[in-house]
Amino acid sequence: MQRLRVATYNVHKCRGLDRRTAPERIARIIGQMDADVVALQEVLDVRNSKPELDQARCLASELGGYYWSFGENRKLHGGAYGNMTLSRFAPTLSKNYDLTWRRRERRGCLRTDFEIGGHVLHIFNVHLGTSFVERRHQARKLVSPQLLTQISDGRKIVVGDFNEWTRGLATRLMGSAFRSAEPKSFLPYGRTYPGVLPVMHLDHFYFDATLLATGMKLYRNRTTLVASDHLPLLVEFEL
Repeated sequence: MQRLRVATYNVHKCRGLDRRTAPERIARIIGQMDADVVALQEVLDVRNSKPELDQARCLASELGGYYWSFGENRKLHGGAYGNMTLSRFAPTLSKNYDLTWRRRERRGCLRTDFEIGGHVLHIFNVHLGTSFVERRHQARKLVSPQLLTQISDGRKIVVGDFNEWTRGLATRLMGSAFRSAEPKSFLPYGRTYPGVLPVMHLDHFYFDATLLATGMKLYRNRTTLVASDHLPLLVEFEL
């Protein structure tokens, strides 16, 4: 049985609670997780700039051995800003979906496809909005034929910062369409936000019934507590 380690991490533009913008610190944390796929949110992609702004290339360079894809949600600091997916497998497709609702901050879902052991795997890297009403519309779009339900082949994992800590509509809709990796099944606690004193569980994993979640790890140490306003979370799957 093949195992797959998938992590999610909102890196907060690589700006820590100590006010340092340090993509190399984020890269060290990712390296320690030893994940096969890492879904990052809030990453800057300002090309040919200093590492503090050219974060996508800085992270990829520091890590080595990872392919990467980027989904631009909006412009920031003269470049792109959005979600980034790192993987040890060469992507066969990368596509970004717009989840923006009305005049709220632009949000997106980055889809990256891989072929692993003769099977197709679809990773959806999500960052939903902070407004309750906004997330309701975004969740409906996620599970609509425009996005998740249009894909009939392969296996799907939907992961990222859902900005939802109560059982709202986004949680109910995703839970009705997919299995969920619940921290209480694996950990004494699974709160991931805010980093230094986490009191909310915002980062979630949803996946097809053909996958089995066998373990979860929350990375909570002296470095992760200050490196971002979220803690990284990893789930191990059996394919």
